[in-house]
Amino acid sequence: MRSALILTFIALAAPAAAGPAITQTVEDSFDNVAFALESAIVGRGLVIDHLSHVGEMLERTREDVGGTVTVFTQADVFSFCSASVSRQVMEVDPANIQYCPYGIFLYETPDAPGTVTVGYRDYPEGEMQAVEDMLAGIVAEALG
Repeated sequence: MRSALILTFIALAAPAAAGPAITQTVEDSFDNVAFALESAIVGRGLVIDHLSHVGEMLERTREDVGGTVTVFTQADVFSFCSASVSRQVMEVDPANIQYCPYGIFLYETPDAPGTVTVGYRDYPEGEMQAVEDMLAGIVAEALG
């Protein structure tokens, strides 16, 4: 009985599993898409907390970690938060802090030059849909 109760508690306490990333591709230069994303984020009054240059990091450390493949020609992640959307989702469940900051990534791969993939996480159903809607709006604006 005790183990069943513990398993039930664990199942109820675990957050809903997120699905695969939501992505779109566009035929454009990486720099143009990155600029459009930055403009769409800042244009909504949001502050970019961090810009991670993931592609540069992976290439810079490739040999050091035994890598043999160039994964990206360019890849970045914009991290930011929204006071209003964050408050909305965290008032429902304070544990939603785990999803903040929110991120939008973009990348170009060596096998598809001129094609940029843009995306963000698929958040759990429920109140986190507000975050997904915000991210979808930013991406839609940036990709026009």
